Amino acid sequence: MPIDRDKALNAPPSVREISWTTRDVLLYHLSLGAGSDPATGAQPHLTYERGLAVLPTFAMVAGRGVSSGELPGASWDMPGVDIDLRAILHAGQGLVVHRPLPAAGSATVSSRVAEVWDKGKAALIVRESTARDPGGEPLWTETMRIWARGEGGFSSEPGPEETWSAPDRGADLVVDTPTVPQQALLYRLNGDLNPLHADPRAARAAGFDRPILHGLASYGLVCAALAEGVLDGDVTRLASLSVRFAGVLFPGETLRTAVWREADRLLLRSTCPERDDAPVLTHATAVVNA
Repeated sequence: MPIDRDKALNAPPSVREISWTTRDVLLYHLSLGAGSDPATGAQPHLTYERGLAVLPTFAMVAGRGVSSGELPGASWDMPGVDIDLRAILHAGQGLVVHRPLPAAGSATVSSRVAEVWDKGKAALIVRESTARDPGGEPLWTETMRIWARGEGGFSSEPGPEETWSAPDRGADLVVDTPTVPQQALLYRLNGDLNPLHADPRAARAAGFDRPILHGLASYGLVCAALAEGVLDGDVTRLASLSVRFAGVLFPGETLRTAVWREADRLLLRSTCPERDDAPVLTHATAVVNA
């Protein structure tokens, strides 16, 4: 049986130890273009080790980069979810930051399948991971949504209907984030070595004209855009960020993010202006601290 929902939901969490250094954080920020925009300048709070702040979305790559001793790909450790990995798509990503991330440190990461929904022709798998520092205090909680094509029909639980729409007014702010042709080549050094982001042949085999940018790179670019464009450079004010991956961005294109303010919540939508505002990130919400 490819998917056993009860087994998946009741399996004990997988646990791994991770660590990271200032070098990993600097590389992550540089792979997102920190310090390259004349409008924001050198951004020493993101590009220089003295007084270094950490973008919250660094949590997505912590423990996977150059200081880990190797460059691993994503692991798959989900009992009860025996599926064809070639049929999965990274459908969405969420992050809740419990406190500011240190520029260097270690953590214990506990991961479990939080939910599995039967969507008929596909399965939607929700994987939740929580990182705790050596003292046991939570640092962040990450939620990954995985769309598994052709894996439905295992349950009568389709999950709740989820809707999202932008307010019926113009955006309060629009932030354009340019990327460079080598953006994916830089970002993959954070640990995701999928050839789809570097090898033109692999990209063509997947139906793309050329390598695409990582979805989590677009996610990080939005985080950086919010930090500079909305939060006055104070990365510690971002409490959470949740998005759906709706389309691809090619290295060298622009990520245009529309922002609507609603009290301490921001509604977001990111598109590619070079392709008639084709959607890249949708169903996006951020919560910010005062």
